[in-house]
Amino acid sequence: MKSALLAVVGLGAILTLVLALFGLDVGQSLGYLFQGGLGSEAGIARTLVKAAPLLLCALGLAIAWRAGMFNIGGEGQYIAGALCGAALFRLAPGLPPGILNPLILIATALGGMAVAWAAAVLQVKRGVQVVISTILINFLVAEAAGWAVRGPLQEPKGALPKTETLPNEVMLQRFNPQTDLHSGVFLAVVAALVVWAFLFRSKAGFQLRVTGASPTAARASRIPVERRQVQAMLWSGGLCGLAGGIDYLGVVGSVSDGFSQNWGFLAIPVALLGMLHPAGIALSALFFGFLLAGSDRLASRTDVGASIVFVVQAAAVLAYVAYAAWRERRQEASHA
Repeated sequence: MKSALLAVVGLGAILTLVLALFGLDVGQSLGYLFQGGLGSEAGIARTLVKAAPLLLCALGLAIAWRAGMFNIGGEGQYIAGALCGAALFRLAPGLPPGILNPLILIATALGGMAVAWAAAVLQVKRGVQVVISTILINFLVAEAAGWAVRGPLQEPKGALPKTETLPNEVMLQRFNPQTDLHSGVFLAVVAALVVWAFLFRSKAGFQLRVTGASPTAARASRIPVERRQVQAMLWSGGLCGLAGGIDYLGVVGSVSDGFSQNWGFLAIPVALLGMLHPAGIALSALFFGFLLAGSDRLASRTDVGASIVFVVQAAAVLAYVAYAAWRERRQEASHA
């Protein structure tokens, strides 16, 4: 937890530096970001809603990476989850909302799991590196989504490349009609607690972490390495698919070509900067959710908009890599 707090402090320092390098008044710009992200009930809601899919995707990536499965396919798994949710609604639109809503969420998780499972099997059975396969599968899923929203899942009138819009009663509960806050945010928080308990309080989670740290030691300890790696990818894909599900059910209500906001890719630095720990990832996701929410306000007052978020992420990842390299050299020197 101490490392996570230090990371957030570091992110704040990097943000300040980036604002200065952009030639902006740092104090004024931070004020705009605060007003947009935390300065009102609507701003806080925007921050939480944007942080939720980042949190779920980053948690999913962290589980896979801790098992030595470097999943870069969060984006494809996110889209696949939303598509499966839309497909379920197309197949059973008449079900009562109380039944249809959780079924759609389950379908989104299963959709992400199916995509991740394919990549896991390719590595475990065929030796295809999961980094390569998940990157390529991202493109395949994006193309499949474009075909689906213009074909079998297109809205009934056939006028727009999107799926049928969900009725309000099927959408996730909103606590205030004037804000975007929906119950999917709390589902993401529960997921973070479950992932923490799984990784650090269960035998399977311990075996998963040992598998990632040293497959040779894991095999010597009779840990089923391949099974744990496949399980990690299933967890990973399920969480990324669920992220697509809460955006589909909580925010957008339909799937189109522009459905994804690159959450699967943005979650990569969120997971890294969170030190692959659920607590750190939660803080990192909140920070970038705040930046994304506040950047709209900043864009309306300055010439800089959401692009600043990506600059901060890039600078933060470079700083993290530099810090990790420095720490490794220091440890090697202490053992010499």
